[in-house]
Amino acid sequence: MRNIIIAGNWKMNKTFDEAGNFLKEISDFVKGKVIDNIDIIICPPSLYLEMTTDFADNKIFIGSQNVSNYEYGAYTGEISAKMLKSIDIDYCIIGHSERRKYFNESNQLINEKLKILQKFGIKPIVCIGETLEERESGITEKVITSQLKGVLKNVTINQDVIIAYEPIWAIGTGKTATPSQAQEIHNLIRKWLLENYSMKIAEDTSILYGGSVNPKNIKELLMKPDIDGGLIGGASLDIVKFKEIIRIALEI
Repeated sequence: MRNIIIAGNWKMNKTFDEAGNFLKEISDFVKGKVIDNIDIIICPPSLYLEMTTDFADNKIFIGSQNVSNYEYGAYTGEISAKMLKSIDIDYCIIGHSERRKYFNESNQLINEKLKILQKFGIKPIVCIGETLEERESGITEKVITSQLKGVLKNVTINQDVIIAYEPIWAIGTGKTATPSQAQEIHNLIRKWLLENYSMKIAEDTSILYGGSVNPKNIKELLMKPDIDGGLIGGASLDIVKFKEIIRIALEI
C-alpha cells in the first residue's frame, strides 16, 4: 500500500519566526498520534531549511522548493543537491509550474535536476500539469505524456520518485479539478508508468494532486484509487486548515 502524502509548499511566504512556530504546532499536533499511513512533508523557503529540519522525524519530513541542476561551482544564488543532503533534506520539488512559467524551466532542465537529486539520495517531487488553454483545446493527455517523457528521460524510477499532477489552471485560483477529473489524469499517469516501466513501478509510485487543495475537498480526492495525497499551497500556510487536512487524511 502506498502511504498518503500530505505535502505543504509554502512558496515565498512566512518569516523565520512564523516558520518555527508553525512547525512546532504541527509537531505538537502529530505527537502521540499513530500516523504510519501518512507522510507529512513541509517545503519552506530555502532560508529556513536548516531550522525546520529540527522538527523532522519519522512523521514530519522537510523538502526544498528547488535545486540547481549543477553539482557545484560558480552559480551565484543557487543551492546544490549536495548542500541539501548535508542538512538532511529528504525531498525536493522540481518542475513546479511557477518555475516553468517565471524562470523558463524546461523538461530537459527538470530532468537534469531529477537525476542530480537521485545521485544524492533526495526524493524528487516532480510536477506536471496543463494550462487551461491546453485543457480546453483537448490536448491534456498529449501535454501530460510529453512532460512525463521529458522529465523522466533515461531515469530509473523506484519508490524515491513522486509525481505531482497540478493542473495549472487550478493553482492559487480557488478552482480545482473535480475528483473525477483528477482521477482521470492520475490514472493516465499510472498507465504510462506501467507501459514505460513496469507493473511494480506503476503500483508503487505515489502520485499527488495539487491545485487549490483544502479541507473541503481533500477527503473526496483521497478516496480516488490513484490519488495518493496532495501538494498543497495556500492551505498549507494556514495552521488550522493544514491540521484539518492531516486529521481528515488520518481517518481514511
